[in-house]
Amino acid sequence: MLGTLLARYLRPAWPLVAAVVVFQLAQSVAALLLPTLNADIIDRGVVTGDIPFIWSTGAVMLGISLVQIVCAIIAVYFGSRLAMGLGRDLRADLFHRVVAFSQREVGVFGPASLITRNTNDVQQVQMLVQVSATLMVSAPMLAIGGVVMAIRQDAGLSWLMGVAIPVLLVVVGLIVWRMVPAFTLMQKSIDRVNQILREQLTGIRVVRAFVREREERERFGRASQDVMATALRAGNLMALMFPAVMLVLNLSSVAVIWFGAFQVQSGDVQIGTLFAFLTYLMQILMGVMMATFMFVVIPRAAVCADRIGEVLDIAPSVVPPAVPVAAPGAAGRIEFDGVEFSYPGADEPVLRDITFAIEPGTTTAIIGSTGSGKTTLVGLVPRLFDATAGVVRVDGIDVREYDPDELWRRIGLVPQRAFLFSGTIATNLRYGDAEATDEQLWHALAIAQGRDFVDASAEGLEMPIAQGGTNVSGGQRQRLAIARALVKRPAIHIFDDSFSALDLATDAALRRALDRELPNTTRLVVAQRVSTIRGADQIVVLEHGRIVGLGTHETLLQSCGTYREIVESQLAAEEAA
Repeated sequence: MLGTLLARYLRPAWPLVAAVVVFQLAQSVAALLLPTLNADIIDRGVVTGDIPFIWSTGAVMLGISLVQIVCAIIAVYFGSRLAMGLGRDLRADLFHRVVAFSQREVGVFGPASLITRNTNDVQQVQMLVQVSATLMVSAPMLAIGGVVMAIRQDAGLSWLMGVAIPVLLVVVGLIVWRMVPAFTLMQKSIDRVNQILREQLTGIRVVRAFVREREERERFGRASQDVMATALRAGNLMALMFPAVMLVLNLSSVAVIWFGAFQVQSGDVQIGTLFAFLTYLMQILMGVMMATFMFVVIPRAAVCADRIGEVLDIAPSVVPPAVPVAAPGAAGRIEFDGVEFSYPGADEPVLRDITFAIEPGTTTAIIGSTGSGKTTLVGLVPRLFDATAGVVRVDGIDVREYDPDELWRRIGLVPQRAFLFSGTIATNLRYGDAEATDEQLWHALAIAQGRDFVDASAEGLEMPIAQGGTNVSGGQRQRLAIARALVKRPAIHIFDDSFSALDLATDAALRRALDRELPNTTRLVVAQRVSTIRGADQIVVLEHGRIVGLGTHETLLQSCGTYREIVESQLAAEEAA
């Protein structure tokens, strides 16, 4: 997967790749010329006492060194541009793919893992490109060029390269073979730490309410310990690599000096040639050593690339149509026709044979026990996921044939868990309509019964909101979420258990305001309280994913035993209170 990923994202940046190769080649050639010139200075200048030759050759070496430095700097610059561009494009594609996921795909990976893949994993692949541009390109050039130049200097000592290089490759191969599983386990351990930390930050109130701080600290400590142990195992192997490489390199140097000394003594080799051969051998082994550093980076990058590829290659279950139909006027009619929905791998469908219609300008309520499929049912209308059988229609058209933006323009959704973004009340409300005026925001707040607490704040609409809305109460958060949907002014409003945090008086005032201010809007309401839904035009009663009752409050009291049990249980609870 790593090769496929790099090919996909580096191909458009081929000019940068070519520039890196050209300048790395230039600086490698310059590095390979210097030992030969140094040998000439020793053999033809120092030994013979030819001072002008030493000065002229030294000046050439100085010029070549300057060219090498300039080419190396330019190669690093283009390599950095290449790596940063790849990271930017990869993160953008991952972000857009995750945003396009339905709740089904998000559930497959989990939020914590998706965050790690878009940050840490991309960083590892980006680091590989950066290191490759500076080391991997020049390493083979130095190694291959060094072999050629060393043989030109002294073929008699070349057998030492045939021993040193294979030994070095075997040592590095054994270490890398042990490192790959460690890096795989490390990424999973980092996912686990992110997941636990996310749970603890989100559920801090629950942790404190149940006095579970010590247990949660121990759970996080165990996960951190796993990361530390895995990192130590990988780090020990990484730390072992460089001493092993240096050992082979130094033993090779000793061997060259040892055997070369006899040839110098016999007059077969000049001393400058011996030093040049030693320098080329060092360059060869340094090239191999730089390649070994790549072997440190490649295994972890390969693991990260596989994880990134899993996200990029998964096919979203909710896809826009190739040719969207021409949308009619937004009337607000919703129709469920034989709808069934199953989660992947589930033994039984969550919803079965759901058939009913919601007329424009009416209110339809959905009630049922926990796990009966209420949230799943309303999630099919805005295509949070698609029905596995049957058809959901909005204004007579299958929702799967709409352009997604057009479908969402017709729907204002208030989810079961109200979520606010960091910013101000005004910025949150304008998620519904970026062009909404302050008067429209205040009007939506008045309908949602949130104007009083916003007006009481000194900042008003500029009152700051923390991430997730944690600096306001649950009821205030729900009312702001409802106001945000009202600002959008859609034809259909979906309230998924959005009144649960409101007291009965506020709940009733909100429903009256909706009836008064938005009489022509279609409303689909999921609720647990009978008092919230008893005035609906029709009530759908769900049990185990099936419709067991459909009608008004009075009709269902007579004809639906499940609905009657819900009503009686709530009345009994109210009387007991």
